[in-house]
Amino acid sequence: MHINDQYHESELLISLKKGDVSAFEKLYYLYSKRLYGNILKMVKSTDVAEEILQDLFQRVWEKRETIDLSKAFKSYLFTIAKHLVYDFFHLQTRRRNIEAYLIGKSTASYMHIDEEMAFKETHAIITNGILQLPPQRRLVYTLCKIEGKSYEDVSQTLGISISTISDHIVKATKSLKAHYRSEHAIALAFALYLL
Repeated sequence: MHINDQYHESELLISLKKGDVSAFEKLYYLYSKRLYGNILKMVKSTDVAEEILQDLFQRVWEKRETIDLSKAFKSYLFTIAKHLVYDFFHLQTRRRNIEAYLIGKSTASYMHIDEEMAFKETHAIITNGILQLPPQRRLVYTLCKIEGKSYEDVSQTLGISISTISDHIVKATKSLKAHYRSEHAIALAFALYLL
């Protein structure tokens, strides 16, 4: 920059500090191209570079009264540009971290929902299977496996031998496994058919 250019810039800055819009526009045309090129190299996006350039000159206008005339205006502009680019990258990083966090949370939430649905489906199949057992076997199974009573307690309550209770439990378990496999296979086939 020549001495005359520096003098001209100083006059423009004095006018800018007083709120002269035409001085602001002249300074914009004097520096915007170089600033834009610099910003674009860093952010690699024309839209983002344009937005940062606009923010930069908006700040210059808003802080015009505090501009230090003893310091190089060009350095002042490039420092603001650098900070705006850092802010942009910091915001992008935060957004990515928040997105990753939200995706992680929603995935865990969906997994929890899937597990809950699978549990409810299994519970419904088993309950249905228990209802289909012969009455005595259903009662023995319910008392031992669902209510958690011992074979001895059930033997005394129902007046049947422990070996009979054991036989009912073995047969009920076998029957429930077969029922679950067939019902689950039907549900799976239906789900695949819907896909």
